[in-house]
Amino acid sequence: MNPITDAIRIRTERTNEMEHSSPLFLTSSFVFDNAEEMRAAFADESDDNIYSRFSNPTVQEFVDRMCALEGAESGYATSSGMSAVFASFMTFLKKGDHLISCNAIFGSTHTIITKYLPKYGIEYTYVPANKPEEWKAAIKPNTKMIYIETPTNPGLEIIDLEFAGRLARENNIILNVDNCFATPVNQTPIQFGADIVLHSATKWIDGQGRVLGGVVVGKKELIHEIYMFCRSTGPALSPFNAWVLSKSLETLDVRMERHASNALYIAQKLENHEKISFLKYPYLPSHPQYAIAIKQMKNGGGIICFELKGGLESGRKFLDNLKMFSVTANLGDTRSIASHPASTTHAKLTEQERLAVNITPGLIRISVGLEHRDDILNDILQTLEKL
Repeated sequence: MNPITDAIRIRTERTNEMEHSSPLFLTSSFVFDNAEEMRAAFADESDDNIYSRFSNPTVQEFVDRMCALEGAESGYATSSGMSAVFASFMTFLKKGDHLISCNAIFGSTHTIITKYLPKYGIEYTYVPANKPEEWKAAIKPNTKMIYIETPTNPGLEIIDLEFAGRLARENNIILNVDNCFATPVNQTPIQFGADIVLHSATKWIDGQGRVLGGVVVGKKELIHEIYMFCRSTGPALSPFNAWVLSKSLETLDVRMERHASNALYIAQKLENHEKISFLKYPYLPSHPQYAIAIKQMKNGGGIICFELKGGLESGRKFLDNLKMFSVTANLGDTRSIASHPASTTHAKLTEQERLAVNITPGLIRISVGLEHRDDILNDILQTLEKL
């Protein structure tokens, strides 16, 4: 069965009510017929549900659908994308261990790596996303994990997953991939050697800006360790949010086709605009890693970024003059969104750190929505005229 079909047809077992749409198990706990059944469940001698912090049928349906799309053996859903990131680090890294990360990552992930991991005695090394030749040199005897985003947020650097997977295997290192920007219908890192793959389901997976959620999928033995960490520390996904996200997966493929086709059209129209210094989109031949993008991605995704001439002030003025766009820190919505990373999502980085990952003062990140492509384009053009 095609994974797209599985993402639509996989469901929790139908109840006696014979419902067509999956039921919502909105409950904190589950009951047992007798003391022995309860004992066996707590002793892990059965798969019975105990407590929704541990497991829940609605949450499991969402996880099963994500595993089908990613080609993963197992998975665990969390309350947000950042709780998935944190769990993937803290489950496998301990005092004295070393993490290698691409330097172009989401701002909150950067905070975890640079501020909190060192408090636990965990070392890290940043490597340039676009310079894979430096990655091998960064490996130490205590390196336990390689963490990457591809495409990166917000600069849209593309990392060669085949190279990263081979490097991790050769050195017995866990490869941890944030696949949020691409989504599992566009890119499946496990086929290139990723051990675990995570998502902020809040973004494209939900697709309508309604709920928070995260998920980690991958090798069964690794996911079990993440499950045991999360079971005790508590970042469980709520059943209601899981129900919303599970339903959203049924339309993910068709939504991403429209997001990507809109984004490519707009990128082509803006690429040589006189008010723009540079523009990046993975499926434009001008992208520095275009060859890698077309090798591992089915389309270019729904994000465009470009640098405005005029720097920081132009970036602020651009946002202030938009008429249709939403100005918010989210992305992956049916509605087009514009943001200015230097003053928002990546503001806690130093100027030097931002410039190292190509977050320039006038950089604009566009999350291309599902509106008519000409309406999206025209709103961008009218605000560019005012700069």
